[in-house]
Amino acid sequence: MSVQTFRIDAPAADVFAVLADPNTYPQWVVGCDDIRAIDPTWPAVGSKFHHTVGAGPIKVKDNTKVTAVTEGTRLVLEGRARPAGVVSIAFDLTPVVDGTATDVTMSEEPVRGFARLVHNPVQDGLIHARNHKTLQRLRDVVATRRGSPTA
Repeated sequence: MSVQTFRIDAPAADVFAVLADPNTYPQWVVGCDDIRAIDPTWPAVGSKFHHTVGAGPIKVKDNTKVTAVTEGTRLVLEGRARPAGVVSIAFDLTPVVDGTATDVTMSEEPVRGFARLVHNPVQDGLIHARNHKTLQRLRDVVATRRGSPTA
């Protein structure tokens, strides 16, 4: 499992607003190319958005489903890019610095499919590097929405 925490200079509500808007995912999730459809109940548990993910010429159309949500503090997703696999991704938000910043902890692990079968420390290292870039991009999207310069 890859787990990392990244500080974003914005209140948790602003960070959660980006997490709760699938239309922003292509801007900050590494490997997400486009959002094809969003369930009207998103981000309720069980709701999905349909996406295209991949790298280079290899693209997969699949979906991501909400498996748990606590408004403003936690979002757990089941991301699918089959046949490569299914992953569980959790975003936990912790307000810091009197609520003016947020520590975002992102955890990801393969739970089904080929990715789970070949899960190993090297794969975790690659996921960790990709997710670090994802969290940097998330910071930038939050800052843009707030009208703030990025660091």
